[in-house]
Amino acid sequence: MTNIPPDRKRRLACRALALPLVLAAAGSMASAPASGAAPDAPALERRVKAAFLYKFLGYAEFPPNAFTEPGGPLLIAVVGSDDMAAELSRIAAGRVVAGRPIVVRRVADNEALPPAHLLFVAGGDGERCARVLRAASGAFLTVTECEGGLRQGSVINFRIIDERVRFDVSLDAADRKNVKLSSRLLTVANRVQKGGS
Repeated sequence: MTNIPPDRKRRLACRALALPLVLAAAGSMASAPASGAAPDAPALERRVKAAFLYKFLGYAEFPPNAFTEPGGPLLIAVVGSDDMAAELSRIAAGRVVAGRPIVVRRVADNEALPPAHLLFVAGGDGERCARVLRAASGAFLTVTECEGGLRQGSVINFRIIDERVRFDVSLDAADRKNVKLSSRLLTVANRVQKGGS
């Protein structure tokens, strides 16, 4: 196994991370109306992103001070999308990550941000995204979907490339948030940023 070419290793890692996403999408499509109508593109994109967000929790190591009690839950806070919060709640229902239950909370734009293990800021408005991230001092793994999300301070930023959901990672932002990301996650990232932009 040690003589596997790097491009093959990347493909194998992509498959390992993508399999749960394919299963999640297949499960969602199985519950689609009997009319056979395919889900609309925004709904499918939301489902794929929600599946990624759920999987990110399993590839992140949070500092001890991220938990107030030994078996405390992992909190996902969602700003700017009731639909994404609902989709995440559906995916996370009854599941645990690293022995911890998952709680999803929708946060209104004018509401104070709670300390969260994963904060997702929905929408493409870069200024709004930057404003939310500045106010998110208690959030560890921050994920955005705006243009230049990593420059705004996000740890992970979703991008659509060739009609596929991909993501970029900032190791500097992860270090600032004291979150360690698995090399398995970094292997399947579109781009991993170290140092400057």
